[in-house]
Amino acid sequence: MSKKIDYKKDYKNLYLPKTTPEIVDVPPIWFFMVDGSGDPNGEEFGKAVEALYSLSYAVRMSYKTDHVPEGYYQYTVFPLEGIWDLLDYTKPATDKSNFKYTLMIRQPDFVTDEWFYYFLEQVKSKKSNPYLEKIRFEQATDGLSCQMMHIGSFDDEPESFKKMEEYCQEHGYQRTSKIHREIYLSDPRRTEAAKLKTVLRFPVKK
Repeated sequence: MSKKIDYKKDYKNLYLPKTTPEIVDVPPIWFFMVDGSGDPNGEEFGKAVEALYSLSYAVRMSYKTDHVPEGYYQYTVFPLEGIWDLLDYTKPATDKSNFKYTLMIRQPDFVTDEWFYYFLEQVKSKKSNPYLEKIRFEQATDGLSCQMMHIGSFDDEPESFKKMEEYCQEHGYQRTSKIHREIYLSDPRRTEAAKLKTVLRFPVKK
């Protein structure tokens, strides 16, 4: 296991962008995913996050067991990500109960469908979490996107999105969807709101 992957070093362009907008072409990536809706401050959101991390850490720590995936290498567990949308577009975007989301954690390239199901059964045998039943292993393709690092409260994200949209207009790009991705580099339970680091990204076309 001489190989070791740290997303902050090996995938810096995707996880540590500048605090100003930029265009990036994101390749297809495999994730553990789970869908949900409602206020992210609620209990259901917490259960979904817990389920994803439980499964992701089971894969990460598998080298200490008798069942190690072929090609396993040491790596840093990737950060939580979310794709955000609205349940009802007639309601204001500030209504958190109207949020619709897909939460996900990227997986290393040695994870296969077979290993996904194996680890899922292992975690389900130890933990009781209804969201474990909802997790899937799928590929996401962002493709051509605009992104930037947002530093501060989640409630202040509209200011960063405005900068991103203005950047796109100035450089000949057009936002293609109101859906956007967020990558959480800080733990909001341990980090003051003004210092939270979140990668914001949305799809664009030339």
